[in-house]
Order: sequence, then C-alpha cells, then structure tokens
Amino acid sequence: MSLDTATPSETLAARAASVAADTPDRIGNAFADIATLLQRQRLLDQYAAGEVRDDDLDETTLSMLHSLTREKASAEMREHLDRLHPADIAYILEALPPDDRLYVWDLVRADHDGEILVEVSDAVRESLISSMNTKELVAATESLPTDEIADIAHDLPQEVIDDLIHGLPAEEREELRAAMSFDEDMVGALMDFEEIQVRPNVTLETVFRYLRRFEQLPTQTDQVFVVDKGETLLGVLPINVLLVNDESKLVSDVMQSPLIVLRQHENARDAAHAFERYDLVSAPVVDTNDKLVGRVTVDEILDFIKARAEDEVLAHAGIQEEEDVFSSVWTSFKNRWAWLAINMVTAFIASRVIGLFEHTIAALVALATLMPIVAGIGGNTGNQTITMIVRSIALGQVSPRNARQLLKKELLVSLVNGVVWGSVMGVLAFLLYKDVKLGVVMTLAMILNMLLAALMGVLIPVIRLRMGKDPALGSSVLITSMTDSGGFFIFLGLATIFLV
Repeated sequence: MSLDTATPSETLAARAASVAADTPDRIGNAFADIATLLQRQRLLDQYAAGEVRDDDLDETTLSMLHSLTREKASAEMREHLDRLHPADIAYILEALPPDDRLYVWDLVRADHDGEILVEVSDAVRESLISSMNTKELVAATESLPTDEIADIAHDLPQEVIDDLIHGLPAEEREELRAAMSFDEDMVGALMDFEEIQVRPNVTLETVFRYLRRFEQLPTQTDQVFVVDKGETLLGVLPINVLLVNDESKLVSDVMQSPLIVLRQHENARDAAHAFERYDLVSAPVVDTNDKLVGRVTVDEILDFIKARAEDEVLAHAGIQEEEDVFSSVWTSFKNRWAWLAINMVTAFIASRVIGLFEHTIAALVALATLMPIVAGIGGNTGNQTITMIVRSIALGQVSPRNARQLLKKELLVSLVNGVVWGSVMGVLAFLLYKDVKLGVVMTLAMILNMLLAALMGVLIPVIRLRMGKDPALGSSVLITSMTDSGGFFIFLGLATIFLV
C-alpha cells in the first residue's frame, strides 16, 4: 500500500485532481499540495494508531512515516499555507470537507484570518467562525478596514461586534456604524472610506507632496476627489491628468466633472451598470447633501456582480441561499425543501389533470406517448422566456411601461415556434399513427402550450418583482409546473373534443 493509494484518502485525492483540472495551475497545484499533505497526515495518524501496519506499506512510504512526526507534518503544512495569498487559502478551505477544513484553518497564520474570513463564502465563513472564540474573532477582524468588517458583520456574534466598536477610534467607529446601516443591495454597502480629498484652490505641486506622504495609495486609486471645506463634492482630478499638467496650475484649472456620482442609498445594481457602461475604476459616493462620504471601486463591483450571479443561479433552481457543499444533510434539507414541496404539489396537480382524462387516454393509447412532448417543449419555451426576462430585470431594462411590449414580443416568438415545431410534430404523429385528427390536435396543443409558456415566462418574474420578491427565485419550478399541467390539460382536452 503506497501513499498515493491509501484508501482513507482516495476521496480527497480525487477531489484534489478535480480542482487541479478545473482551476488555474497556481491554485490547482496549491490545492493538490495541501491535499497530499493532509493525506500524509491522515496516514501518519492511522499508522500511529495501529490501523495501518508495516506490511501494508511500500518501503518508500514506510521510510517517510518513520522519519515524520505530527509536529513536522503540521510545520510543513504551515509553510505551504504561509506562501499562499489569503484568497487562495479561502478557495482551498471551501474545497475541503469540514474536518480537513478546520485542521487547515488552525494552521493558518493569525494575521491572515481576517482577510480569509472576508474572502470565503458565507456558508463556509459560518463554519470557521463557529470554531473560534470571541478573543480570536476580535483579533482576526480588528485590523480589517471598516467596510470589510461591515461585509462580514452579519456572521459575527454580537459580543464580537460590541468589542470591535468599542476598540475602534471614534472616526472609524462612525464609519463602521454607517457601513452596517446599509442593506446589502445598496451602494453604501459597497463603498469604502479610503478616498483621497483635495481642495480646488491648491496647486498640483501641493497635491503631489500630499500624495507622497502616503506609505501606499488606496487600491484602485485612479482619481482624487475635489471638495470644498464642507466636503461637498466639486469634481475629480484623474491621476493621468495630474501627471501631465504643469505643477504650478491650480486644481480648479484642471479638475473634471465626474462621469458618474453615486448616492449611498442608491441600488447597487445601478452602480454596477454604470461601471460597466463607462468602464470605471472608481466612483465617488455622496449623501443627500452632496457631501462626499466614500467611493466605490471596480473590485467591489466585480464581487457584487459575482455574488448576485451565483444567487440567481441558485434561486432559479429554488435553492433559498448559498450552501456549503460539505454541509450536513439536515442543513441542506432545510435549504432545499420549500421549493421541492411546491414542486411536489404542482406535480400532484399535473397528475390529477391527467386523471381527469383517463377515459380519453384509454380510448387512444397514442396520447400517452405524445403527452411528454407537449409538456417538455412548453417547459423549455417557458425557461427560455423567463431567463431572458429575469436577465433584463437585472439589467434594469424591464419596467411597467415596456412590460406589455415584451409580453407581445414573447407571445409572437412562441407563436412562430409553435406553428413551426407544432406542424413538424403534427406530421410525425400522423405518420406514426395514420390519424389526421391526431396530427391536428398535436399541432394545436403545442402552439397553445408554447403561448401559455411565454405568457407565464413574462408574468411570473414581473409579478414577483412588483411584489418585492426576487424574480428569479424558484422561477424554473413555477414555469415547469405551469407548462406541465397546462400542456396536459390542453392536449388531453383537445383530444377529448376531437378524437373521442
């Protein structure tokens, strides 16, 4: 038995190979190294406990185990982790089962804990935080910028938040409270407080001297913000403009109007659209009095877009929130049961619709073989429509003013598709069963069910949006139930009228 084939580690080794194949070389190789060290650690523990004997091992593995101690193995793991960026460690932790995750987490340098907690997913962050005491959590988070503390505050125990607020300087304490007051879909939740301010009546030489006083400029600094004594935003001074102009010029002579000014209670999606439209690196954030209160940078926008995209994928499948892939069966059940229950009810309704037409199916068995086609094509049509509408809602392209126009367009598209593919299936039904009426029923059923699918594909997300609900949540479940029940009812109803 060799190290590479140790039975207890086969799953982890396979996981490492999968991650290495699906990720860039650097992070994939890092995960493979950590997986190998974990595998070696596990084999060492089994050997020490007598679960693995000398006869089970080849000479190379046996020699390695004789020269290795648990402390040495942990030190080697720690050295590997120290060379990794916190974001890479976060990725590795997300890819590890709970026991291995906590073992690796205990070996991470304490001064990286806060950055890693910011980087990991919400579900994994909860598992890491639950393994730490109050003192460890305060130490991990107190060195973070206030906007990053606010990002993870919802996962921290209240006593940790209280200790953090008490230990911060007065200015940072107010910043933290301000950041925590915003909903996660507001611009204020994305902004940071590291903006650089200058006055309009100073020279560019003075600005240069001021910037040189910083040990390091805030990340994504492509412009400084021009404000008056009351910190009202007057304009921006791009760094490229600062560099190419004469140092004797005043800031007011070269400053520019900002491409976009964000308000702290504005919807974060609008900010994301602005960054995409104008190719921004940063943008100022003001309050209702036009006072500069912070800035939003492109890295925060990218994180927001990524998080929203992941949420929409989960919501489309009826999963209520992000889930740790290694979470317990009970946790996963609680996260998924609601929409499954709804799906079960709708499936039961569809079955009862079929039950209403048992005599029709019994009289013409061919109907049983054709029913799934009508329902399946309708479901696919509905999912295409609902995907387009949800995406358009996310981009801010759907409003009550144009909803009727979108509905008309989707109905026309479905009508054309229904006529084309309904005719194809009608001809095939006629060729298979030599029944002209059956072919006509098949064609009409597909046209009507695809129109129903388009109608529901527009109405479901629009109605949920007007109700203040996530238009993507459970959309695929709802549209499938509609097209299944509706398709069965339409097809079997037409068959009852024309064929029986």
